[in-house]
Amino acid sequence: MNATRAWTKNYAENVPTDIDPVTESMYDALANRANNYGDSPALEFFGAELTFGQLHEHVLRFANGLRRIGVKRGDRVALVMPNCPQHVIAYLAILRLGAIAVEHNPLYTRSELLTQYRDHGAKITIAWDKVAPTVQSLAGEVDVQHVIAVNMTKMMPLKLRLALSLPVAKAKESKEKLTARAPGTVPFEKLLGQQPVPESLPGPAASDIACLSYTSGTTGTTKGAILTHSNLLSNGRQGSAWMPEFKPGEETIYSFLPLFHSFGMLLGLTYCIVSASRVTLFPTFDPELIATASKKHPATFIPGVPPMYDRLARVAKQNPDLDLSQSRYAMSGAMTLTDATVERWEAVAGGKLNEGYGLTEASPFLFANPFSDKRKIGTIGLPCPSTHMKVVDQDNPDVEVELGETGELLVKGPQVFQGYWNNDEETAKVLLEDGWLRTGDLVSQDEDGFVTIVDRKKELIITGGYNVAPSEVERVLNAYDGIAESAVVGVSRGKSGAEIITAVVVLEDGAEFDEIGLRAHAREFLAEHKVPRNYLVWDELPKSMLGKVLRRQVKEKIVND
Repeated sequence: MNATRAWTKNYAENVPTDIDPVTESMYDALANRANNYGDSPALEFFGAELTFGQLHEHVLRFANGLRRIGVKRGDRVALVMPNCPQHVIAYLAILRLGAIAVEHNPLYTRSELLTQYRDHGAKITIAWDKVAPTVQSLAGEVDVQHVIAVNMTKMMPLKLRLALSLPVAKAKESKEKLTARAPGTVPFEKLLGQQPVPESLPGPAASDIACLSYTSGTTGTTKGAILTHSNLLSNGRQGSAWMPEFKPGEETIYSFLPLFHSFGMLLGLTYCIVSASRVTLFPTFDPELIATASKKHPATFIPGVPPMYDRLARVAKQNPDLDLSQSRYAMSGAMTLTDATVERWEAVAGGKLNEGYGLTEASPFLFANPFSDKRKIGTIGLPCPSTHMKVVDQDNPDVEVELGETGELLVKGPQVFQGYWNNDEETAKVLLEDGWLRTGDLVSQDEDGFVTIVDRKKELIITGGYNVAPSEVERVLNAYDGIAESAVVGVSRGKSGAEIITAVVVLEDGAEFDEIGLRAHAREFLAEHKVPRNYLVWDELPKSMLGKVLRRQVKEKIVND
């Protein structure tokens, strides 16, 4: 089956087996949309709109602003923002110059940001004004030269700028003093006010690096996945091919998944350009904001994660203002989609809700259930167009297992990344010489080609749609006074697949457990979604003969006790 891709017979009607090869850049695709759909809406934010023509003009002006402060081809430029029009403009402007966009979670702590900045070396940052001081404080340890501050209200309708209080989660304030060498900030609007970048300035090629997307990956340590313009556009085309009924210039996508995450970036920006659709941006997931937006422009496509669909469906049942009737497509990822959530959603929405699967290392879209009656809820579906797969022996990727047996999933296609930034050793572990990517996930495939996740070969915890590396959390916990060692695992909650981060700690001799202090310590160095919810104190942890903590046994003991 894998050699012939026989599963394509189960694609929905009009979904092609393959996409056309990509020969242009992301910027070329934007320019094409500006030429052919210049008056069509591209972005909407609290009712304020930008057409593709206006977006293109803003991108050219901001790109020239970046060029004038020194950004050139190949430079890394950091983005630390929630979803907003400035985020999209900055991202595309960076790409116009042939530079490399590096995305960051704006709620990361100083310590988490510092680790990534040391890796990618970006000297210029475009940051939400609430977190700009945290970025400035890095200047004593990394080469931060310019911080461009973004006030999101500047691109909201005038009447809302003062009246509306954005319901964005409050950013953590660094407890460390700002270094005296920290640069000042430059308003986003100053760069946006420049003349457009000269047309004579060469743009990027399809093979150029477009972005670094940081991920815990398949091996548990944070790494920058290298994605080219071709990787991103190929994945956008694969997504577009999966939903062939989309009409360019007529569709509306709701983007509340964060753009700094590869899933949100694909479906909230790349797919917008490929499909020439309107993207309604939300700075956070908020059913009330979504209901307000749906009164004016109901969504035709809503990407998300299962808890979001469950919440929206419940709200829509009680609140007639939340119009989901035009949502022909909904694509879920990150965790298992249950029958109950699907039934609840499809009772109020205008189309199907299907589960998909992807990895940051694959831009990220790889699998999805077809939008047809052939779908199989509970599976991750079929490989998307131009994607190959095989299921191999866990210990020998050269040996394929029999159909229906469990093995490690390997994938290959135009969306697969180029490797990890400055990390050949980790790249070699997952990217084989013939282009196959080792996903680290254990799966089985049935006779129709549908794939089911059986287990995760590595021990990443999936919570709130994010990957959390246990080793990172353990390092933070072990640094707290009185903690001798720890083991961090994810414990499933119900049938949804969501996991609660649970920490098991062993105390030093004579120490008393200070749970309140340990929680506060964890919050100082970790983003909120990484902070353990539950804490247990054990006398010892199960270990291998070499002294390695056996997390699987830890997890089994917690579940069985």
